[in-house]
Amino acid sequence: MRHAIWALSLLIAGCATPQPVMSPLATTTVSAKVETQPVASMDDAADDPAIWRNAANPSESLVVATDKQAAIHVYDLKGTKLHSSPSPRLNNADLRDLGGASGVLVAASDRQDIANAKMALFRLDTLAKRLVPLGSIAVGPGEAYGMCLWRRASDKALFGFVVMKDGRIDQVAMDLTGPVPAGKVVRSMKLGTQSEGCVADDRTGVLYVAEEDVGLWKFDASPDGPVTATALAKADGKEIVMDAEGVALAPAGADGGYVIVSSQGDNAYAVYKLPQASYVGRFRITDGIVDGVQETDGIELMLGDFGPDFPGGLFVAQDGDNLPQTQNFKLVNWADVVAALGL
Repeated sequence: MRHAIWALSLLIAGCATPQPVMSPLATTTVSAKVETQPVASMDDAADDPAIWRNAANPSESLVVATDKQAAIHVYDLKGTKLHSSPSPRLNNADLRDLGGASGVLVAASDRQDIANAKMALFRLDTLAKRLVPLGSIAVGPGEAYGMCLWRRASDKALFGFVVMKDGRIDQVAMDLTGPVPAGKVVRSMKLGTQSEGCVADDRTGVLYVAEEDVGLWKFDASPDGPVTATALAKADGKEIVMDAEGVALAPAGADGGYVIVSSQGDNAYAVYKLPQASYVGRFRITDGIVDGVQETDGIELMLGDFGPDFPGGLFVAQDGDNLPQTQNFKLVNWADVVAALGL
């Protein structure tokens, strides 16, 4: 409204030509099956989820998610908080099931020192359903904002990508063989403005990053690859309405599937078909068994059976407006999205 009044005043004064107003494209709707318990912190607190799938008993899978003012939490698929590991400024989270002694590794961007980025590491004890802190890796100067992991298909080497608030992306080669996790920055890339959400495709070695006011980009995830980005989708007020926030993958086959972007500006999610990242549709999470979702930051998606509520995969979205309670996370059956969009 403020912008409309400003534009009208300029027109009356004869100082401006009206600009066309872009409208989002047609948007379908789904509803969540479950919501997590609200986080304890007030205001902007819940941020980013990650998913561990229990292949032996899918309904016993877990969601790990951050309260960026207090802790990182573990939830079951009923939304019950099972465990919290206190930490005052963790922002984005990701995990990989590495197997063997390493187990399930959880990594999160640590903003406690906004001048010096770190990556906090935990082991997810899937039997006890709790997080075990492992320490942190110093990354470099800057405010750690986004975070995602990549496990290279050829040799299973593990890398972390830490997205700084100013758009720099540091790639960290991770070493978990010693008693304390270690890492080394092997490459830096740069987007022009504030960026956060990212996801890396273990199959194809493609890193997807959301630049909030610009749109979705991709990089070659290889540490010896080019550092230039390729534009995939614009935050043009149609497919994506600023801000572009969380990014998630639904992989299929060698290089197919979908990449999903949180269109925070109009409480929606844009879906792009891989490998070309061609736009296929948008959806919102509206009121149903639980309330709908607004102003989403982080999202996560994993395909496969997650039990009777989520037989077609699990999509988790941060709910930025869960009033009258504090923020939380909503759990959606991905099959409902597939049906709604006709994918």
